[in-house]
Amino acid sequence: MAGELVHLAAGVLRSPFKRPSPEADFPRGRLVLPGLRVDQERLAAYERVCGFPTGDSDLPVTYPHVLGFPPAMRLMSDRAFPLPLPGLVHTSIEITRHTSLPAAGEYELAVHVEGLAPHRRGTEATVVTGMRAGGDVVWESRSTYLARHRTDGPGARRDERPDPLPVVAEWRLAEDIGRRYGAVSGDRNPIHLYPLTARLFGFPRAIAHGMWTVARCLAAGGSAGGSAVVRARFLAPVLLPGTVTYGADGSGRFELRGDGGRLHLVGKVS
Repeated sequence: MAGELVHLAAGVLRSPFKRPSPEADFPRGRLVLPGLRVDQERLAAYERVCGFPTGDSDLPVTYPHVLGFPPAMRLMSDRAFPLPLPGLVHTSIEITRHTSLPAAGEYELAVHVEGLAPHRRGTEATVVTGMRAGGDVVWESRSTYLARHRTDGPGARRDERPDPLPVVAEWRLAEDIGRRYGAVSGDRNPIHLYPLTARLFGFPRAIAHGMWTVARCLAAGGSAGGSAVVRARFLAPVLLPGTVTYGADGSGRFELRGDGGRLHLVGKVS
């Protein structure tokens, strides 16, 4: 964790000098971690925070994202990465699990920045993570991260809002869930930690990590092993503390809604 904090600190110090733009250059290298083994205590702590059963022989489908976070942090903290690290918002993820992932296995993990793209609220970066076992790709993901800034493009538009899914559960989220998830994932973005640090980036209170909301939904849905594709979009921040409803329809679709039916997250497992 100490190394991750060093990279976070470096990224924070460089942030005032960043000039985010979809035309900016970005790091082209690929960071590779060979011979990676899972810390079982850290895995169990992650499973508890997210609601997965502990002691399973396979990794939760979202856990390789945590394993890939340190190299992703190094890339996004690099002086060549044009987006300021504090305040980056996770906007979407697509995960492909090709096979079950033994928790006791040995893996090679690689991360790279695929590119930048304009967004109606700023600039979005795509970060790709892949995990191999025995030379075969067993898991991969594509995440998009948004740096909010003034743009010359069209203003905010309304995404289509589907009809609510059947409500399966209501969750009351504690004020410290961002700090608890940050401790097990290494993602200590200040927007997730305290009201004061979140307000520095335009949020009235701390917000939940997008990856925690996805993991919590998949845990509630009983995500099984084997091959799977998970797609999720983060549409509105989940303020902490708060109450949300988890909805699912049995076809793989899931969502989180807040007060007044506000849609925070939509996703699908196939």
